[in-house]
Amino acid sequence: MPELPEVETVRRGLSPVMEAQTIDRLTVNRPNLRFNFPDRFQARLEGTTIDRLYRRAKFLLADLSSGETLIMHLGMSGRFTITGKPQGDFYHPVGPDPKHDHVKFEMSNGAAITYNDPRRFGFMELWPANRLDNYPRLQTLGPEPLSNHFSMPVLQQSLAGRLTPIKSALLDQKIVAGLGNIYVCEALFRAGISPRRLAKNVGPAKLSALTTAINEVIAEAIEAGGSSISDFTSAAGELGYFQKRFSVYDREGQACYQCRASVQRIVQAGRSSFFCPKCQR
Repeated sequence: MPELPEVETVRRGLSPVMEAQTIDRLTVNRPNLRFNFPDRFQARLEGTTIDRLYRRAKFLLADLSSGETLIMHLGMSGRFTITGKPQGDFYHPVGPDPKHDHVKFEMSNGAAITYNDPRRFGFMELWPANRLDNYPRLQTLGPEPLSNHFSMPVLQQSLAGRLTPIKSALLDQKIVAGLGNIYVCEALFRAGISPRRLAKNVGPAKLSALTTAINEVIAEAIEAGGSSISDFTSAAGELGYFQKRFSVYDREGQACYQCRASVQRIVQAGRSSFFCPKCQR
């Protein structure tokens, strides 16, 4: 599943061709993705202008001139590709299998943005922009990494008394928004914390190191365009390359870059945790 850096990479690719542009035509090729499309989806979008395209955790949000917000989630395998008229700065990537093209936005600048999703775990919903705080899927999200709302004291308060392993706690979107398996593994390694350690037993010094590590990993991953370990590409059809910087993720049995011990993998709550048993305590 795309995590915060991948979704931010997609947003940055879409923003130049969608913001301040009108949706001239919307094509919807099926009645649903993970959920049914909203009632009158096509009619409510066509003719509206996208005033702002932004991200919250793993969600893409587009504020529309109609007063609604289009909320989009990529699910497990969703991706956007951009095509358009030959002149200008529009992208012309080789797209994925077109039989999984489910939604197409044709913009007033000539760009066409196609949403492709083989597994159909993504979704698109509409919600009143002035009531976005009441949108259920956003209501319980924790603070964003790299934001002024995320700090060691905030993280300490959220983890206080929690009897779950720190790895599982950090995957809870109520603790930190947008984190997923890859970047939690990498941040725990940088902070020297075992994924097995109970959240309530991570002391202030380690929590400070962890807060810094989370911000560093997320910032570096965004700069690198995310991680392409499955089929993720940006809206321009480009692969991310943060996977070339993995210290532990997907490196089971390989030597730790710091101590040369063998990187181990365990399963926690159905997810693989990669860590160095010597560097992480």
